[in-house]
Amino acid sequence: MLGATLPTPLYPIYERELGFGGVMVTLVFAAYAVGVTAALLLFGRLSDQVGRRAVLLPGLVLAAVSSAVFLIPDSIAALFVGRVLSGLSAGIFTGTATAALVDMAPMGRQNRYSLLGASVNMLGLGLGPVVAGALAEYAPAPLDLPYLVHIGMVLVAGVAVWMIAEPIDVPEGPVSWRPQTVSVPPEVRGVFVRAAIAGFSGFAVLGLFTAVSPAFLTQVLGVPDHFVTGLVVFTLLGASTVGQVASSRVGLRPALLVGCAALVVGVLVVGAGLTLATLWVLVAGAAIAGVGQGMSFRAGLGAVNAGSPPERRSEVASSFFLVLYVGISLPVIGEGVASAAFGLVTAGVVFAGIVALLALVAFVSLLRQRPVAA
Repeated sequence: MLGATLPTPLYPIYERELGFGGVMVTLVFAAYAVGVTAALLLFGRLSDQVGRRAVLLPGLVLAAVSSAVFLIPDSIAALFVGRVLSGLSAGIFTGTATAALVDMAPMGRQNRYSLLGASVNMLGLGLGPVVAGALAEYAPAPLDLPYLVHIGMVLVAGVAVWMIAEPIDVPEGPVSWRPQTVSVPPEVRGVFVRAAIAGFSGFAVLGLFTAVSPAFLTQVLGVPDHFVTGLVVFTLLGASTVGQVASSRVGLRPALLVGCAALVVGVLVVGAGLTLATLWVLVAGAAIAGVGQGMSFRAGLGAVNAGSPPERRSEVASSFFLVLYVGISLPVIGEGVASAAFGLVTAGVVFAGIVALLALVAFVSLLRQRPVAA
């Protein structure tokens, strides 16, 4: 997952080397969400039929190929292809690797292993900008070395996956491949809408920081250090991991309420940091919003799964993730277009206000919902 966010602190270098602006950055970033969504819909059920390792190994190949494509010099097309391939690999890992961890969990510890998978997922996304930012700031070849390091890490991971035993019994007979359907049955729509609004808001914040924060730091706050950019992004994603762990210790509804409230506060503080052009305020807002995002995401997914009929749980979860990845891409593209027209600060503050309003809507709707016995 670390490879999925490697380009984040490198975007200012790409803008300078290739001569494009902030709108192109957001489009390149959105290509990742296209890849993730395609993988979730096309390959979400495949590992149940062919085995976990048989899906994870091609996913690792895609991860390595995506970094290799980024090594093509002076090519905007390579950035788009690399991001789509990175999204495909991440979409494969998101479900299959977590399922493999749960398969290997000792009896009675499946929930803990599931939480471990979610935490590693988010920490990997958070460490990508830190690794790339450190290499770009303190080592040569900033547009090459991060991807070469990632390819080396993928090779090590590939050997490790190759050596583990297949954790499930692979069914015999032909593989019946079909795309994951997307729908929400009537009995879960109320829960789904509330959780989806909260999830959309949280993932929009993730998209903002992983796509646009380098421009904010360099152009608004006057902080050109790539390593600092990586640390700021890690603050959000690391706090999201903390929020996910915290949400596992309380009920779903309290976690959703606290998560939405933290999202509102955090995003407003981020907007204040942009207005005041103050780094520590921006970082504080990222930490608060990250905790809120982590809590609302995990609790929202849990609530949707709990309310779904068992035979349709997979397609409802896929619908939920589809909303999330729309949230991580489309609002960020809109923010990029608005920043080109009105400036980064104005666009960022308006973006923060809209996201805070969405999270507030989710919070109020949850307060009005009658608690239902589990």
